[in-house]
Amino acid sequence: QVQLVESGGGLVQPGGSLRLSCAASGSIFSINAMGWYRQAPGKQRELVARIPSTGTANYADSVKGRFTISRDTAKNTVNLQMNSLKPEDTAVYYCNADIRRSLGAYAVRYWGQGTQVTVSS
Repeated sequence: QVQLVESGGGLVQPGGSLRLSCAASGSIFSINAMGWYRQAPGKQRELVARIPSTGTANYADSVKGRFTISRDTAKNTVNLQMNSLKPEDTAVYYCNADIRRSLGAYAVRYWGQGTQVTVSS
C-alpha cells in the first residue's frame, strides 16, 4: 500500500501565501518525480510544478516566479510554496509521485486526495 497525504490548503486573500505539503508513505523502494497539479471547477486538471529525483523543477507559466516546489528525498515529501496568490489560483491541489515499490519494478503514479486552495477577499 502507498498513500499520499496533502496538507496546508485553505482560504487566503489575494497577494497572500500558502505552503502545501505532501507526504508519501507505505511500501516505497524509491520515488522518481513528484509534483503538484490543480483542478478548478469546470476545468481540466493541470500541471502546476514537477520536480525530478535529480535535476531542475519545471513550472506552469502561470505560476513561474510565484510558486516554488521542493522535496525532501529522505522523508518522501514534496512541498509547494505559493506566494503572491491570485483568485485564479483557486482550485483543488493534488500531489503525485512516481513510485517504485521494489527493485526492478516499474514506477507507478500515485495521487493524493487533494486539498482546497481558495484565494478570495
